Amino acid sequence: QVHLVESGGGLVQTGGSLRLSCAASGLTFSGYVMGWFRQAPGKEREFVAASSRSGITTNYADSVKGRFTISRDNAKNTVYLQMNSLKPEDTAVYYCAARVGSIHSHDARYNYWGQGTQVTVSS
Repeated sequence: QVHLVESGGGLVQTGGSLRLSCAASGLTFSGYVMGWFRQAPGKEREFVAASSRSGITTNYADSVKGRFTISRDNAKNTVYLQMNSLKPEDTAVYYCAARVGSIHSHDARYNYWGQGTQVTVSS
């Protein structure tokens, strides 16, 4: 059974940083593209970032480019999201997800999901 468990969320002031982690089990981690998505209250879930299986190729939403960095450690079955220069509009529940295939920004293309971790950025 596949499990994705996010951690590292919390409350931070505008301009601050957080590092999210997503630990995976029950799958061959290096065989999966990993993505981060977020959902703010009253809004649809949106793409944040994705990493290829090797971690060499990454993709970001325009809203987070230059501020967020996705990385992965295949030896630890973990994907990370380093978030810097946080803004109130980054407030959301952040989810990690896994898919077989190539990097994709559409959430419907992902096979497995974590439960999410709350990130709140105060102004």
